[in-house]
Amino acid sequence: MGRPGHTLMDHTLAEQAKLAVSAKDRKRVRLEDINSPADLRALPVQDLVPLAEEAREFLISVVSRTGGHLGASLGVVELTFALHYVFDTPRDKILWDVGHQGYIHKILTGRREDLWTIRQLKGISGFLKRSESPYDQFGAGHASTSISAALGFAAARDAGGKDYRIVTVTGDGAMTGGLAYEGLNNAGNSGRDLLVILNDNEMSISPNVGAISHYLTSITTNPYYNRLKEEVYHLIEKFPKMGISVGQLAKRLETSFKSLLVPGALFQSLGFTYHGPIDGHNLPELVSVLSRIRAAKGPVLLHVLTQKGKGHPLAETSPDCLHGVSPTVTGKKKPSLPPYNKVFAETLAEMAEEDGRIVAITAAMADGTGLVHFQKKHPGRFYDVGIAEAHAVTFAAGLAAGGMRPVVAIYSTFLQRAYDQIIHDVAIQKLPVVFVLDRAGLVGPDGPTHHGAFDFSYLRPIPNCIVASPKDGDDLRDLMATALAQEERPFFIRYPKESCIALTAGRAPAPVQIGSWELLEEGEDLALLAVGAMVRVCREVVGDLRDRGVSAALVNCRFVNPVDRECLARLRKNLSHLITIEENVLAGGFGSAVHEALRATPGPVPRLLHLGIPDRFIEHGTRGETLALAGLSREKILESVLDSLEEKD
Repeated sequence: MGRPGHTLMDHTLAEQAKLAVSAKDRKRVRLEDINSPADLRALPVQDLVPLAEEAREFLISVVSRTGGHLGASLGVVELTFALHYVFDTPRDKILWDVGHQGYIHKILTGRREDLWTIRQLKGISGFLKRSESPYDQFGAGHASTSISAALGFAAARDAGGKDYRIVTVTGDGAMTGGLAYEGLNNAGNSGRDLLVILNDNEMSISPNVGAISHYLTSITTNPYYNRLKEEVYHLIEKFPKMGISVGQLAKRLETSFKSLLVPGALFQSLGFTYHGPIDGHNLPELVSVLSRIRAAKGPVLLHVLTQKGKGHPLAETSPDCLHGVSPTVTGKKKPSLPPYNKVFAETLAEMAEEDGRIVAITAAMADGTGLVHFQKKHPGRFYDVGIAEAHAVTFAAGLAAGGMRPVVAIYSTFLQRAYDQIIHDVAIQKLPVVFVLDRAGLVGPDGPTHHGAFDFSYLRPIPNCIVASPKDGDDLRDLMATALAQEERPFFIRYPKESCIALTAGRAPAPVQIGSWELLEEGEDLALLAVGAMVRVCREVVGDLRDRGVSAALVNCRFVNPVDRECLARLRKNLSHLITIEENVLAGGFGSAVHEALRATPGPVPRLLHLGIPDRFIEHGTRGETLALAGLSREKILESVLDSLEEKD
């Protein structure tokens, strides 16, 4: 049996022959026998290959039923096995850049059967989660974070006088984000011991590149080569000085030579020792290379070429198609109404036919935001800037200042990364950039890293900004027309990840008055002031209250900033009880805006009840389950309203 962290290459030929013979008589280890990485490390390396294939098949069978991120995890099966085989996890730290690469990691770290509960209420997370396992060193729901975090781990390790290894697995997509380069720059300059694995699933592994890189990697990872290099350096250092030392000259020549043959010049210039690229699906080679660079000093980058979705024919040919997978559904009809993002994309493409200044921008989320439709209709007016939200916002500011009408489509939770740019580059200059925030509110299975729970609160305090949320598809089209008709201020429109509740065929979008609300139901006892998707729920609550003898007005508060002060004045005059309902955190949200507006004008303040996302992170589950956890389901809202009516002044 091979020793932990070692391969057949570490044994003599006789030992290898003995192992080969004994392997025939040994019962094959199955995936069900692996309950921790220690079980892996007790095996010879040749046993890992069939285990990896079994894990790939298991992953496909589970995610096909439960839903989740499939393509990214299929691409790192062999890499995950090799990492846990070579490194002494969890003592050695593996950090995954975006946890959707981590499903195989979960399988190997004691959560194999728990994978059937992934992304379900009370089940395991679809991302890495520190409280879930000691093997989950750092949680992240978005890309480009792992290198910075790894450097933090390295600094903490060195400060504590410890000697464990630190590895980060960073996807090539993450390398489109500026934070990754900030981390690389700092880590390379620090000189600390850490290994960055660049998981590159965009490049093909051509025979020529593979042969050359394999040869160079074999040389540069060989301990005898490095020992010889050091001895040569010491020898030529004794030669007479020539402005710079001969050793420095030799080092520069070596770097220049490697830069001609290896695509690692950028990383080397940042202070990393570069190795690769190597085949990320050749498990024995991965184990061999990782074993040799495991104890390397200083910052090291290993370039690994993988195929996203490997092992699943559809995922291999269309990686984006199976990046995120919905669970298998039987016996259910597809929703008859389109999702908000489809209405947005089609409306924007339609409006762009009439206005040649309209352009669309996204940050690596063309499919998720629906903008693939716009891209097909107007390819020259579509920009995908990669995972670089801050750049997207300032880029849009430049477009607006240059006379264009940019529309930036980004998930609500991801726009948080560009807060500084929203304030300094857009709002202060009053540039008419239109922001469309997808996945606003509670998104369900992706959990707290993806819930768009804060946008009302982080946008409302910014001067010059208009913040709106549509109740349905017609409302969305009208708000888009309103946003593009004005040219004085930035305009934010946010909506949830769900289908519209109304979309009138053939109805042309029409601008509405900025800051105006819409009275949908008259009432005599109280008013429900609902925002966005909460209008749908509150329509049902109004009926439930009516059945109990309570007359409730319903207001579509489509503008969160500015609020409709005239409507508020009428409501305070006629009603003594106002209830705000929003799919946003209560702190600083829509309810706070209503309270502030009422206190700023003379007259008695009605009794107020604010319903929204409470002061905690809501876990993952279905959208309906997470709404209930937040007290925003039909039943929970009704219960809160009735309890409020029973309270004495």
